Amino acid sequence: MAEAVKLSVVVVNWNRRELLEACLKSLERQHLQPFEVILVDNGSTDGSREMMEKKFGKSEAFRLRIVANRDNRGFCEANNQGFAVAQGEFVALLNNDAEAEPGWLEELLRAFEGRSEVGMAASKILVWEDPSRIDKVGHLIYLDGQNRGRGTGEIDRGQYDSVEEVLWPDGCAAMYRRSMLDEIGGFDEDFFAYGDDAELGLRARIAGWSCLYIPTARVRHHRGATLGLLSWRRLELIERNRVLLAVKLFPWSLLCLNGVYFLARVGAGIWAGARNRGEVSRFPGLRGKLGIVCTILKADLKAFWMAPKMLRKRLRLRPIRRLRSSQVRSLLARHQIGLKELSEQAL
Repeated sequence: MAEAVKLSVVVVNWNRRELLEACLKSLERQHLQPFEVILVDNGSTDGSREMMEKKFGKSEAFRLRIVANRDNRGFCEANNQGFAVAQGEFVALLNNDAEAEPGWLEELLRAFEGRSEVGMAASKILVWEDPSRIDKVGHLIYLDGQNRGRGTGEIDRGQYDSVEEVLWPDGCAAMYRRSMLDEIGGFDEDFFAYGDDAELGLRARIAGWSCLYIPTARVRHHRGATLGLLSWRRLELIERNRVLLAVKLFPWSLLCLNGVYFLARVGAGIWAGARNRGEVSRFPGLRGKLGIVCTILKADLKAFWMAPKMLRKRLRLRPIRRLRSSQVRSLLARHQIGLKELSEQAL
């Protein structure tokens, strides 16, 4: 297994035994072997750990290493645990509710060949139930900190079949250069889950690293399998973390306008919901709309109390900053999602 140190794959699991088994089987079918798989289990109670050890403990395709937590420590901390023990020069992430095509790892590695500035590689992520439809092909951002998958919901007609720069990869299926992680650090554990890949990706961009999208690195993803698409907790984390992202990483000139952009997004969302479009349409009736309002207020209040901590973290990022504020604004503008598209697109 001497070659295993070149590549590590981190998979985080919490009570998804059947999905996890399919995920690991897809890794056994990878053309590129051998490599190591680090499975971080967040206190599963459905027999996931026993299944892993029995079916994959002696896999010929990869060496399985298990990090067993007693409770659910969230996506961020669990992945950081995986980063800490990974031996690879490159570290890939694969969600337990995703299945990779056989050439996935091999194709992602091509993003780094002869490109020392590339620190991240993004996959073509397709919807598991309908692989003709795109889940995400990199990310876009709105200027209040809300981010969306590029191409989400579109039929895959080859419009995203070129290798190109994207803002950052989706954490569902991504690859990172280990030296980049050593320089800038891993996921911000205060985010717990959702928006965490955005924070890590933007922090890497500010530190001068770039991201390439590789269309031949294909993955199929069960959307919303962790908390569910209609989970209030999911909406709360998404809203809270978009504020934390802006406070920690946005240029001051853009951060001062955050409320304006936020209100514009809310207005557009209400208009889209009235026409039964966008995320708001998933929560029908007065009760559903009041639930959204209460969840957003709760999330923003939590973000307000966490803001001083984010500002302290902002100050600690000064040594790794390579982009000026004007360059960060330009970067975000180049990869900005339009307000109409954002409001009419469901998460």
